[in-house]
Amino acid sequence: MTTRTRTMAAAIAVAAAVTGSALLGASGAASAATSASHGTLTISNGTKDVLIGGHKVNFGVPVRDLAWSPNGAKAAFIDGSGNLDIANPDGSGRVVVAKNPGSQNWSHPTWQVTAKDTQNNIPAKDNLIFAARANGVSRLKVISAKAVHGTPKTLSLYGEPGPDSTLPQTGNVWPNAAGHYGTSVYANDHTGDVYIRDDYLRQQGSKLTKGSQPALSPNEEEIVFVRSVAGHDHVLVEDFMHGNHIKDLTPHATTDYTEPAWSPDGRTLTVRTPSGTVTLPADGTGHPTKVTSAVGLAAYRP
Repeated sequence: MTTRTRTMAAAIAVAAAVTGSALLGASGAASAATSASHGTLTISNGTKDVLIGGHKVNFGVPVRDLAWSPNGAKAAFIDGSGNLDIANPDGSGRVVVAKNPGSQNWSHPTWQVTAKDTQNNIPAKDNLIFAARANGVSRLKVISAKAVHGTPKTLSLYGEPGPDSTLPQTGNVWPNAAGHYGTSVYANDHTGDVYIRDDYLRQQGSKLTKGSQPALSPNEEEIVFVRSVAGHDHVLVEDFMHGNHIKDLTPHATTDYTEPAWSPDGRTLTVRTPSGTVTLPADGTGHPTKVTSAVGLAAYRP
């Protein structure tokens, strides 16, 4: 049985024990009013200005790799000093969650938020996971989103029981968490593979496929990722619920499509290109549509 199958089975088993249809965590799932929303597109590019819904918002410090909390109340990002920060959507209330020691390159924070599960004695999670490169070696780190100048810990990466139980501990980059059960995906720049990490009843994970820059769908049933095909970077999606079927969403690419991000409703993907930002239907029924000439890391604020 795959990690994905186990995660979904666990979700079904505990669903009745979880309070609230939205499974609200400390940084929260979206409210009923916004849970089905398409969300607001945002783009960060390393400057102080973050493009939010087409308008520039000055965060006061350079903002790189911005990611929104599941309820859209906070933004996490890497600032100009390489620290891990959180702030309000207008850039106010900035807090340094973890201060970079000065010899590391931190990147791509993602929120891991889950509700308390009293039936299985699982505490709530309100964490930030990110990649840290030191002395040329990249590892995944984790820290509470409530920390102030805290010290990140190395994220545990245990494999499934069996002959493939050992997973790479270094070379891991581009973490992305989604859903209500603490599941995340990440890439490894040594193996060229994408991995999934199950962190609910017990922590375990496995390799999924060849690719990079993965993003887990909001319902945890699909993963989008980038793979080089015929000289260009393509965006592909793997469907866990239908035999792990993989579909190329950009089969006729004449440019590079990278850094895909899901809309909160799971229907749309936003993708970076050299000339701007495009959207495309997540089910593969349409073609890329340019939405802005702004280039940067796209994310959706729920």
